[in-house]
Amino acid sequence: MASDRETIVLGGGCFWCTEACFNLVEGVLDIMPGYAGGTTKNPDYKSVCGGLTGHAEVVAVDYDPASVSLPRLLEVFFESHDPTTLNRQGGDVGSQYRSIILYTTEEQEAEIYRFLEELSREYSKPVVTGVKPLDTFYPAEEYHRRYFEKNPGAATARRSSRPRSTRSRSSSARIEPLPLAI
Repeated sequence: MASDRETIVLGGGCFWCTEACFNLVEGVLDIMPGYAGGTTKNPDYKSVCGGLTGHAEVVAVDYDPASVSLPRLLEVFFESHDPTTLNRQGGDVGSQYRSIILYTTEEQEAEIYRFLEELSREYSKPVVTGVKPLDTFYPAEEYHRRYFEKNPGAATARRSSRPRSTRSRSSSARIEPLPLAI
């Protein structure tokens, strides 16, 4: 019997922007910004931004697989950032802004690689998104959670309301950006 709750951890640049992309996706149960993919135990924002922890800014997305599929979540994720740029999204530069997927089940791993195989054909440059099993997720500090709801005038909100992807696709295939309170 399938679980009614699964988690996938995604990093596509600033976690404020990534979190905002999933706020209105039906079937998403919870979104928690945090840090993962590195070696330092109990990192904080300052240490992750320093670039020495190995962690990326990520969001843990808890979802109901009966309501939203992993491929749908991956579509939203890849429309929200440029997976062909290494350690950079827009003006955010550093390994903490890398494109990364951290899976929690072997089934997710297989589905991610199938998705990436098809996705890579849609880009003129190589997709550099890292894929690995989630070791440990460290929740971000409270002030990072639901950041745009708490800070509706934040300049970054304007950038995150549009997809950051450079993929050339037909407009009918493009996922519409999610509205944000600005």
